[in-house]
Amino acid sequence: MGLNRSGAMSKYSLILLSGGIGKRMQLNIPKQFLLLAGKPIFIHVLEKVDSIEEIKEIIIPCPKEFIEKTQAIINDYGFSTPISCIEGGRSRQESVYKGLLEALLDHVIIHEAVRPFASREEFKLLIQEKNESAIYGLDIPFTVLEGKSFIERNLERDRLVNAQLPHKFQRKKLLYAHECAREDKLEFTEDASLLFHYFKSEIKILKGSEYNIKITKPIDRKIAEAVYKESILMED
Repeated sequence: MGLNRSGAMSKYSLILLSGGIGKRMQLNIPKQFLLLAGKPIFIHVLEKVDSIEEIKEIIIPCPKEFIEKTQAIINDYGFSTPISCIEGGRSRQESVYKGLLEALLDHVIIHEAVRPFASREEFKLLIQEKNESAIYGLDIPFTVLEGKSFIERNLERDRLVNAQLPHKFQRKKLLYAHECAREDKLEFTEDASLLFHYFKSEIKILKGSEYNIKITKPIDRKIAEAVYKESILMED
């Protein structure tokens, strides 16, 4: 059970980012609607978090034209956690910001609709982590160099982390960092780097999983089907 410093159970708002429009997937529908084992990808995420006691509400920022469709699909599955669909932003960062404005609780978990293989246990471990800010991350198994047309700098591979979601943060602190980024006109690819830029605070890195892939390109769909089949075998 995730406890705060007073010993009481911490309550979380989950912001599930569903802002994709299928451009990299070469589709005319958002990739979160693609079927995985007969269900839309984002439904797999909701099924895992719906029974987690500490998650009291779910906010889904998505394209305005797909709000009704998203809500209709959700209604078909009868989840017990309150779920609200809101209009997302023009960028991932803006969608998180809008979700933070809607969130009612002191703590937030950020996740992506197209990461269906983050396990229920990983969500629970994130909540139980004593640091108020925590992410999942993996070691990078290949060489990474800095540069464009020419190499500009070597990077130390053992000092680099492949950041994975879900993340958790204190809502007001992350919201303030987002407001600073908006004022400074800075864009970040995810929220741990944004928060660290303004607070340099301790953000715990938990050991991630190679199964926790993000489905963004056509090849990812084939990989996802294989991962799903293997995950079913592991459960058996």
